[in-house]
Amino acid sequence: MMHTAVGWHVELEFMEDDTHTRAVAMVRLPDGTEVRAHGHATRHHTDANQPRVGEEVAGARALNELAMQLLTKAHDEIDQASGRISHPIHV
Repeated sequence: MMHTAVGWHVELEFMEDDTHTRAVAMVRLPDGTEVRAHGHATRHHTDANQPRVGEEVAGARALNELAMQLLTKAHDEIDQASGRISHPIHV
């Protein structure tokens, strides 16, 4: 049995102000397809200004949405190839 190594590169970009952090996650698949997702975090006015925390929350939300899009894409491809409806398991 031969094993093939495949890698994906995920990019995360952040846009921030004093209260909001927005994240965009993008993965480019080996076939050239790009999948993008967005995440958002809002700092409560009583919380300390910690940009890293906003990035972690917004980034996690963007990556979670990216994961859901990839699951949907995979199940759509399974459905097309098999002629049946697959049932994704949501995490």
